[in-house]
Amino acid sequence: MNAYNKPLPYLDPESRPFWEGAKAHKLLLVQCRSCKTHRFPPTTFCAKCSSGDYDWVEAKGTGKIFSWIVVRHPVPKEVYAAEVPYIVALVALDEGVRMTSNIIDCKPEDVTADMRVSVTFRDVTPEITLPAFKPVKG
Repeated sequence: MNAYNKPLPYLDPESRPFWEGAKAHKLLLVQCRSCKTHRFPPTTFCAKCSSGDYDWVEAKGTGKIFSWIVVRHPVPKEVYAAEVPYIVALVALDEGVRMTSNIIDCKPEDVTADMRVSVTFRDVTPEITLPAFKPVKG
């Protein structure tokens, strides 16, 4: 594995289970024990019912593209120049939450609203694995 020179997440107490799940190639979400609402990013209290009781549950890992941008001018240039163009999308997961991520294995001109995608994982350092999404075939 080459040295990874891009920004990495900070594993705070609220997000650490998410990143530990990603390391195990599982997409985890917080689910309220009271009303069963999923939430992302992880928060201590449910926005729907204000309960502080929750569990970490594995998501299906599928959803659709809600919105996206194509990055063509990398900043900082020396870090991202080899990757342009790349796609940053807001993915609406089947569980009802939205997550920002990259879309991989897809040409920018092939991205469409409501395109079905599924999660994949990129082990970028020995400690950090990043989720990304790719188009669902068929």
